[in-house]
Amino acid sequence: MQWLDKSRDELDDIYCNADAGTIPSGDTRGTAIVTGSLFSKTLAGIARAFAWQGKLFDLFPPDYQSGVLINKITPFSLTFVVAKVYRDKSWMDGKETIVIDYSKTSFFAKVIRDEIREIEPGVYLGKVWWGKTRVLDFALTRHDTP
Repeated sequence: MQWLDKSRDELDDIYCNADAGTIPSGDTRGTAIVTGSLFSKTLAGIARAFAWQGKLFDLFPPDYQSGVLINKITPFSLTFVVAKVYRDKSWMDGKETIVIDYSKTSFFAKVIRDEIREIEPGVYLGKVWWGKTRVLDFALTRHDTP
């Protein structure tokens, strides 16, 4: 993952220059990316300490353009923290993005919104928002991607 050593500004450029891409389906591996402020680095550390491992997407027919997901947490890949998945405008640049919305599905994460874009086939760069404040970057890779 060549983007793990990039600055927050470099990651923002990659994200803003990418199209939304295909909404992932099935199992993905996740990596919290440590950049930005001390607060962001602390959140990434917490994500790693709790062994956040990725997200499991379940899309709805007939068009597979929305669905739900469950976060995989702990070394045993337990699943919880459900979110809705759909396309909408990014809070970062107003372009189309894939939104992961916890506002109506999770008491603990209701102020969290993730946005992802496919930066290369099967690889997604994500932004985490706490309210309207961006707090963290992450990457997702489909399991069928080398």
